Amino acid sequence: MTQFLVLYKADPEALANMPQPTPEQAAEMTAAWEGWAAKAGPAIIDFGNPTKPASDGADPSVGGYSLLQADDYAALQGVLEGHPHTAMGGQIEVFEVVPIAGM
Repeated sequence: MTQFLVLYKADPEALANMPQPTPEQAAEMTAAWEGWAAKAGPAIIDFGNPTKPASDGADPSVGGYSLLQADDYAALQGVLEGHPHTAMGGQIEVFEVVPIAGM
């Protein structure tokens, strides 16, 4: 299986100006992520967490990550289909994790 680092990106200015979700909206967002996780199943190695820039020059549009696995990039696209982050207007960037020989 190939591993993929998935970065969740969004416009930082737009995020800063978004109102706090109502409890109902927060519950809907949580349900959407839980539904995606159930669909993705064993493709999820590490569900991930939110992120924030820790150094000058870090990309402030990166707001979280996941570590996923699939046979190849095409199969990963199926796992990411209907992902709640893109459904909410965010972008997803995917990087293949390339193991270092002998490590």
